[in-house]
Amino acid sequence: MMDQLPLAIGWVLYAALHSLLADLRVKAAVTSRFPGFAAWYRLAYNGVALLAVLPLIWLMRAVPGAELWAWNGAWAWLANGLAAAALFGALQSSQAYAMNDFLGLGVLDGDKAIERDVFRLSTPHRFVRHPWYSFGLVIVWTRDMNAAMLVSALAITIYFVAGSWLEERKLIAIHGDTYRRYQERVPGLLPLPWKYLRSEEAKRFT
Repeated sequence: MMDQLPLAIGWVLYAALHSLLADLRVKAAVTSRFPGFAAWYRLAYNGVALLAVLPLIWLMRAVPGAELWAWNGAWAWLANGLAAAALFGALQSSQAYAMNDFLGLGVLDGDKAIERDVFRLSTPHRFVRHPWYSFGLVIVWTRDMNAAMLVSALAITIYFVAGSWLEERKLIAIHGDTYRRYQERVPGLLPLPWKYLRSEEAKRFT
């Protein structure tokens, strides 16, 4: 596994950069120093995230390492079915976000790219607080696995757990008690049969 060390280090650096740039204090410091850049910050953030992950994808392909397991037959159908369902769930979850603002594309239409204060819940948000992370983990762990993919899957899992904690600090800062009440009612990443919001309950949070 030593041949996967550069990939592991790359994921650590990526996570550190991604978290640093997402920090509200960093954003405030940058935009206060360069006010004209404020509307472009989100678009630039997403652009950096995309560019920074490309070398990691290249490493995964260049040094795949040993094959660990591959889904075959009925197991492949199950794995791909779960991944497809997770992708659909992720698309459903996007209804909770102002996607133009999230992607930073509003600035291209002349709008100010700001993060909205409105607290929205999609159907998947009734069962987990971070459905994109949850569905992302399903997609990652239902792929055929070689050494590089395993290192990446572990790194992504750790980052999603840590990243969800960091994100919740921001959400509490933005939404206050509304989000704290939501935290008490809905689990973070893993759905629990006894802990979710009914449809009528979810409407009270929005």
